[in-house]
Formats: sequence, structure tokens, C-alpha cells
Amino acid sequence: MSYKVGVIGAAGYAGAELVRLLLQHPEFDLTVITSNADAGTALADAYPAFAGASDLAFTTHDDPAVRECDLMFLAVPHTAAMSQVPALLDAGVTVVDLSADYRLSDKDVYEQWYGATHTSPELLATRSFGLPELFGEDIERAHALHEVGKPALVACAGCYPTATSLASAPAVRAGWTQGLVIVDAKSGVTGAGKGCSAKTHFCNADEDVQAYNVGRHRHTPEIEQILGKPGEVVFTPHLVPQKRGLLSTVYLQLTDEAADMSVEDMLECYHALYDGRPFVQVLPAGKLPRTASVVGTNVCQVGLAKNERTHTLVVIGAIDNLCKGAAGQGVQCANLVFGLDEKTGLSNVGMPV
Repeated sequence: MSYKVGVIGAAGYAGAELVRLLLQHPEFDLTVITSNADAGTALADAYPAFAGASDLAFTTHDDPAVRECDLMFLAVPHTAAMSQVPALLDAGVTVVDLSADYRLSDKDVYEQWYGATHTSPELLATRSFGLPELFGEDIERAHALHEVGKPALVACAGCYPTATSLASAPAVRAGWTQGLVIVDAKSGVTGAGKGCSAKTHFCNADEDVQAYNVGRHRHTPEIEQILGKPGEVVFTPHLVPQKRGLLSTVYLQLTDEAADMSVEDMLECYHALYDGRPFVQVLPAGKLPRTASVVGTNVCQVGLAKNERTHTLVVIGAIDNLCKGAAGQGVQCANLVFGLDEKTGLSNVGMPV
């Protein structure tokens, strides 16, 4: 059985990545793609890589066809999702949202960090958080709704929170850490979206690394929510001169008891959580993740190291920001909601060169 699916906001980078994945998906039939700015433009004209793969053209966000789908992916900026999601759910359409609008459980926290009024806060209590490896029960709840013919809302985790949390959550949950969680993360330019700015202009981004939104990046409260560390995350993101890829290095101060543990012992705990999860690769002691190893995949590579002198655990997560950090994670969540193998239509083999 195939399901009719669509992508709202398909002309952006995350939206185009969704289109790439969905065109190769054996169970999801991509029937509608929307972009108000590109309405009437053929997909292959906007992205020549799709030449011969699809004859779809962009329509507007209010295309009635979106309400005829079984599943709709939203790849739109924050606040834009809120204008679409309630009506889609009312029409019986399951929604997988890549935006930030439904990630945070507390509407007041959302409004504080995003500077916008949340217009459907009642959905925050029923939405499922889309990070399957850490919030499996949420995805199971969404699947249960699908099984009885009801639509579900999945709010996918953001790119920085995904890499950061998959790397650090096992250590935090095991009670090995104390004090602040220090996050130093770096992302390729596609993480800034398709719109060009002075910061992302080639002449400014090439041959340069720069920190941005220091102390005020909106992914901070999401990381705190996932880790259960409110007010204890210091998050500094950086823009690096590459198209895709995200590396998050997290510094965790160990308790006296955990400080005596070896990296090998800690890795056993990581394997206990992630073994059987196809998209988290826990690297052996002495090996650390690289963005080049995960580009084009839905994989998060995780590696551990210890600074014995300062009793600090250094955990590193690497993902493709457009795949496991956005579109791939959305497809993974949708697979699970619709009762499919979570690997369906997704790759865990990177490009060797």
C-alpha cells in the first residue's frame, strides 16, 4: 500500500532534500509540492538534478491537493507552520513538521525565544517529538493514532539539537555529569536556509569560520528540553565554508564517580541505548566522527574522548544537517508513524570521497 504525500515549502534546501528522498521512497507517493514564490515552476527547472525524475511543478501553499494527502511534510520557517498545521489535522492529514513551531513543550518558552505568539498551543500537549532514538514513546503514540485512523503531528528535532543530544544524552541520562553543558557546534551554509544574506554570501562565507547568535541561538532551549537541563546549556554555533554537514562537540564535567570510568566502559552504555538503531553509529574508542563520513545519509556518528586532567568527557556528534538534521529525520519519523521499517527510503552509507 502506498500513501499520498506532499511537501509544503519544497523549494527550500530542506524541502528539496525531502523531495529527493521521497522520489526514491517505495511506499510514499509524492503528489504535491508547494512554494508560493515558485508556483508554476517545474521542479526540474528549479533544481536540474531532478530532470527526468519527476514532472511535478510547484503550486501554492493553499492548493486544495495538500488536504487530499495522507501525509504532509512541512519545510517552512517558524510561524508559517502554525498557519497550516491545525487545518491539515482537521482534514485528517498526518503532519511531519520540520520547523520549530511545535518542538518546545512550553508556549511561553517558544514565545520568549522566537518572539512570536503561539497560535495553537493546545497542540503542544499532543504532538510527538521527532527524535526517535531518544523519544521512541512519542513516535509510538503517533503510530497508535495512525492505526485508529486519526492524524498525528510530529515535530522533528532541529539539526543542532539532534547532533548535540544524540552525542550527550546517554551520558546525561546515566547521571555522569554535573554543571553546565558546553556545546561548540559547526554547520555548513545550507543550515542557514536558501535565502541569501551578507553572512552566507560566497565571498563572506568562503575561507572563513564565524560564530553567530552567541548566547541567544534559538536551539538552546530545545537542547535543554531534550537533555532535561534547563538553564544549563551554553551553546555556540559556527558557520563553516561547506555546503552540508554539522559537527557538535559537547563538553561535560564528570562527577567524581564517573571520572574513574574508562571510555570503553562509557561506550558500553552508549551501545546499550543505540544498538539496534540503524542511524546512530557509536564509534570505538580512539575514533571520532567526521562530517564527510555522514553527508548524504541519515546517520549520526557519535564518538567519545576523556580529558583525564580536568575530568571532562568530550562527546562529538556528526550529521548531515539536511538529512538527519531535517529531511531524513522527517522521513524516518514518518516511516515509524505509518508502520514501516524506519530505514525505508533512507541510506546509512556515506560517500567515501
